Amino acid sequence: MMKSDDSINGVLLVDKGQDMTSHDVVAVARRCLNTKKIGHCGTLDPMATGMLILVIGTATRIQDLLMSEDKEYTGTMTLGATTNTQDAEGEILEQKPVADFSKEQLVETFDQFRGDFYQTPPMVSAVKIDGVPLYKLARQGKEVEREPRFVRVYNYDISRVELPQIDFRVVCSKGFYVRTYAHDIGQKLGCGAHLSALRRTRSGHFTFQPGKFVTFDMLKGGQRDACISSMLSLYDVSKMRGA
Repeated sequence: MMKSDDSINGVLLVDKGQDMTSHDVVAVARRCLNTKKIGHCGTLDPMATGMLILVIGTATRIQDLLMSEDKEYTGTMTLGATTNTQDAEGEILEQKPVADFSKEQLVETFDQFRGDFYQTPPMVSAVKIDGVPLYKLARQGKEVEREPRFVRVYNYDISRVELPQIDFRVVCSKGFYVRTYAHDIGQKLGCGAHLSALRRTRSGHFTFQPGKFVTFDMLKGGQRDACISSMLSLYDVSKMRGA
């Protein structure tokens, strides 16, 4: 077995594909780069795609700092059906007819979830109650009271309305659940909704720039040199953040 390479330090931006966990990406990156000291900055659900920041070696020291920054997502919500996970991965709990909402009615509802407000985390989430992740309790069929969390939506756009589907973009604070955002908007509209697609397009100062990110397939294919050359140094990160 090859010895772990502790000389690799930096930040690697990965464009995560669908149907894999954030932990899967970290595990494959460890094998590809032959280093154990890797963490990620903000979980993406298996259904979601887009930016997953990996911190490697000494960059793990800034993990909490990078996780605390705002994020931008594009997504699709489907009206008329609620699910037990608040997204398309879950079982449908209830279906209701969808009214012929105007763009103005939708904007009026979205506006109620702009700025600062409290959001209750979904049962299927990694939030812990007495040290136990909620998703483990949910698997046992349990539902427990969750503490609402203070979140912020800085900005949003509605880019397409083809009912029952709505495409949107949202810029939000850390700890924000886009699944819950879709669910809560559906509740306000009176017909229910769930998240049917999600992509993280930005995290803090990081966006996808040519040659400055890698795909899961590159990691899985063992393209070690290409992945290392795509990494950002701690100096690069400091410059980007204006430090």
